[in-house]
Amino acid sequence: SGSVPNMLMYVNLYSKDKGTDMKYLFNYAGVNMIPEIQRINGIGRATILGSRQYAMRIWLKPDRMRAYNISADDVMKSLGDQSVIGSPGRIGRSDGGRAEALEYVLTYQGRFNDVDQYKNVILKANANGEMLRLKDVADVSLGSEFYDIYSNLDGYPSAAIMLKQTYGSNASDVITSVKEKLAELKKTMPPGMDYKISYDVSNFLDASTENVIHTLRDAFILVAIVVFLFLGDWRSTLIPIIAVPVSLIGAFTAMQAFGLTINMITLFALVLAIGIVVDDAIVVVEAVHAKMEEKHLSPYGAVKEVIGEISGAIIAITILMTAVFVPVAFMSGPVGIFYRQFSITMATAIVISGVVALTLTPVLCAMILKNNHGHARKKTPINRFIDWFNRGFERLTGRYTNILEKVVDRRVFTFGILIVFALGIVGISSKLPTGFIPAEDQGMLYAIIQTPPGSTLERTNAISQRLQQLAKDVPGIESISTLAGYEVLTEGRGSNAGTCLISLKPWSERKESIHDIVESLEKKAQEIPGATIEFFEPPAVPGYGAAGGFQLQLLDKTNSGDYKALEKVNEDFIAELKKRKELAGLFTFFSANYPQYELKIDNDLAMQKGVSIGNAMNTLSIMIGSTYELGFIKYQRFFKVYVQASPEYRRLPQDILNMWVKNEKGEMVPFSAFMRIEKTQGANEINRYNMYTTASIRGDAAQGYSSGEAIKAVQEVAAKTLPRGYDIDWGGLSKDEVGRGNEAIYIFLIVLAFVYMVLAAQYESFLLPLAVIFSLPAGIFGAFLLIKLTGLANNIYAQVGLVMLVGLLGKNAVLIVEFAVQEHEHGLSVRDAAIAGAKARFRPILMTSFAFIAGLIPLVIATGAGAIGNRTIGTAALGGMLFGTVFGVIIVPGLYFVFGTMASNSKLIDDENEYPISEGVEPRVLVEEGVESHA
Repeated sequence: SGSVPNMLMYVNLYSKDKGTDMKYLFNYAGVNMIPEIQRINGIGRATILGSRQYAMRIWLKPDRMRAYNISADDVMKSLGDQSVIGSPGRIGRSDGGRAEALEYVLTYQGRFNDVDQYKNVILKANANGEMLRLKDVADVSLGSEFYDIYSNLDGYPSAAIMLKQTYGSNASDVITSVKEKLAELKKTMPPGMDYKISYDVSNFLDASTENVIHTLRDAFILVAIVVFLFLGDWRSTLIPIIAVPVSLIGAFTAMQAFGLTINMITLFALVLAIGIVVDDAIVVVEAVHAKMEEKHLSPYGAVKEVIGEISGAIIAITILMTAVFVPVAFMSGPVGIFYRQFSITMATAIVISGVVALTLTPVLCAMILKNNHGHARKKTPINRFIDWFNRGFERLTGRYTNILEKVVDRRVFTFGILIVFALGIVGISSKLPTGFIPAEDQGMLYAIIQTPPGSTLERTNAISQRLQQLAKDVPGIESISTLAGYEVLTEGRGSNAGTCLISLKPWSERKESIHDIVESLEKKAQEIPGATIEFFEPPAVPGYGAAGGFQLQLLDKTNSGDYKALEKVNEDFIAELKKRKELAGLFTFFSANYPQYELKIDNDLAMQKGVSIGNAMNTLSIMIGSTYELGFIKYQRFFKVYVQASPEYRRLPQDILNMWVKNEKGEMVPFSAFMRIEKTQGANEINRYNMYTTASIRGDAAQGYSSGEAIKAVQEVAAKTLPRGYDIDWGGLSKDEVGRGNEAIYIFLIVLAFVYMVLAAQYESFLLPLAVIFSLPAGIFGAFLLIKLTGLANNIYAQVGLVMLVGLLGKNAVLIVEFAVQEHEHGLSVRDAAIAGAKARFRPILMTSFAFIAGLIPLVIATGAGAIGNRTIGTAALGGMLFGTVFGVIIVPGLYFVFGTMASNSKLIDDENEYPISEGVEPRVLVEEGVESHA
């Protein structure tokens, strides 16, 4: 199976022993560590960055070769003839006739695997015993395949090991297995050698998960305090609180059935569920208390009466809350994964809480509660405070009822408030920064280094070492790994590219945010001349891109193949992008200015000299580029033999002309006799995207701006500045964000439609559900307002909060409307029923709403790993719940008056008003009982 594209772990094997170099570390890791790690279940790829594995290096000396009339082809032929694998067979084998006493296996040493064996390869020999050996025209050593990447950890040479997981594997489990294996391997490492895990996805996951678990605990305590405050005694408080673990355990069971894991998303859902799952139980307990006080019944008698009255409301709000999450569970893409896990966890917790409220809670009420109404309580400080709170709440209820008496039948007032909030939503949403999945402080940064085209690897390495030294002084940084010659964003190689992996101290050990650290690093980077250095965070969602920020492709659709023209357009485009305040960290590796030399061969002269052009190019390929045609076995592994001109013979472009090629007569001819070189410039590599030549651009949203604002800025610049035949496309998460468009609005509308249909079925009316639907703008406005005031973005977390608000605020409205419908059926006018329903449900609505708000407080003030997601979802839900509750209790009775009046005048079925379906299976009996008890 394939591997997930982003990094799971980054491990440095390093040594403090001065005699240990990168080559030894690379091969120690390759022989002793990589095979062990690859055997771990869930590891898709385990690679050491670079190509420092052992190779037999044969460094040819062109001047000595010319003196002995030896060509590169002669060397390759001699190696191929003498370093061979032989399997002669067996001697004495039976042929079915005469049998020999013994059978012998014939063996041969096989390919050479020792430096001296290669040195003594014979190139020429004559009859009198004179021999020309390879050591006469070349140096031979055990070196590396390529000297392409310099890897370093905090000043020590290292072997950089990058691990990726297989699709579908659990990151935490795989990382735990790798850590156990590394600890085991450390026991056999040579003195001075050690390893360091420079990056590990689970650090962020574990810290985020731990944070959310703490939030879960804090939310539970705060919810319990609010419930105790409203209900006034520990017995009553215990009943809703018991609903929390029961519902959460049920949610875990459902998560297991649906194949979900405990991760950031599902934990978010559980934190938010704490404030929701107590709702149904609170409604039951509060109703039992009210019935005991009103009729002086025993807890058991009160439960018997209450359960018939409120079961309809509890079923309605449970179905409503679940209905909110059903449509979003079927979405696709990264958003779909997010919504699916969240919605399944939340919906199952809510359904179970509804079942608990109708089964376990009534039993607990009958068993645990005491009818203390009318009895004087002990004058403890807590009881005094609760009495004071209750007196204040009664005064508030009285004022609330007075307000309703004045405004409930004023349609202009009701719809005036709705219009104000609707206009507020339109106004504030247009100014609200948009985003997708926000980048979190994951405890790690990438620094991408770009030196001018044509820079040597040593120059790039010197700059990466300089950055490493400067970054050590930045507070909050734990360790720095450097890779010269490797670029982590595209996993490309080039002598002018480099990467630093900067590991930050754990969140609890540093005060600095990741943005503070980036700011400090950017100031330090300005002290390094001759290089472009940009800093990036890891991707917000593992598997979507190699780093945070946006990934952009500038496409050349002219099909001209003119790389110079593409470079000019690319440079102008980036220059215009840099003028936009929304964008930061812009850079590209595309360049058509790499210094090159074009080989100009005079075919006529080559033919006159008897030189085959194919042979000439093959010779240069060996001498300059290096080649391998055979290998050898060492440490039970296969290594290659590389043949190449010694470095001192190929330092300058003119050195090419001083090399020799053998012609068809066996004579050595200098390249200068038929070839010249001409200096040019061109592209170092050519990339294609959807079959178009492309220049890849990286960037990020500037501090204080969201990804949505950055994308919009890029699109505006592209529309204004790109010439005909050029276009842009997006990669990574940016592609999904752009492709999403107005998906959030459609999700919201689908959720509303779903809720409307559920309520229409519940009330058997197309009009009454509108009283619930039209109560939502206040909450949505509150969510947007608080997001704006706190400087957060309208991203996926905020949108999850809004979807949840539809259910929560809808639930509050249903509590009022359901009771008002019952009161209307008992003979009250629509107006009086609206007031009676609102008054009766005022306390449970405020209780459940403030219990939920209390559960949100730990999210709103979250810090550390995963804090942005915590704060966004918490802020959106808190703002929406606060506004939605405060204004909802005023608006909903008014809306019920409007739509209840309309529904009374236009019946859907004949006996709708007499016997509403929400009253249960035997409506006549329940109505008669209700009338009798009412009387």
